[in-house]
Amino acid sequence: MSTPNSQPEPAPSGGTEFATCDLYDADESLQSLSLQLLNLGGRARFTGQVRTISCYRDNGLVKELLNTPGKGSVLVVDGAGSLDSALIGDMIAASAIENGWAGVVIHGAVRDREQLAEMDLGVRALGSNPRKSVKEGLGQVDVPLQFGGVTFVPGATLWSDADGVLVTPA
Repeated sequence: MSTPNSQPEPAPSGGTEFATCDLYDADESLQSLSLQLLNLGGRARFTGQVRTISCYRDNGLVKELLNTPGKGSVLVVDGAGSLDSALIGDMIAASAIENGWAGVVIHGAVRDREQLAEMDLGVRALGSNPRKSVKEGLGQVDVPLQFGGVTFVPGATLWSDADGVLVTPA
């Protein structure tokens, strides 16, 4: 349990024993994502350590990283807010589940929404597009990202539920 001025304790990887409203009330230094990302995965509530990728219309690095052990982490992808092509779909999401990732937060689009909704993975994104992205591997891994009024730093803790997304301060 957190006390004012103390760091909220993360739930176990991917855990469901938290509410972002309560976490924020206990620690107003937490960053709150102002973007209203859609909750598209089968796991509506998830938490974990942040890993990051910056890419634009290219999900090669996303696929590569989600094919490695996630250990309950959350991948935050800055796709520059593009809805032109999807950065994950059901096949990449299946790899994420198989490799122990808690969730994916995407400043961009996904595809295979109906399938994603049935999968045990947290998925938040701006929207969807049936068009797949290229897989050239362009972008950067584990770099600070900024969108929606939040700075996402690798190693920070992220919590997501129906009320929104919180991240430990940068």
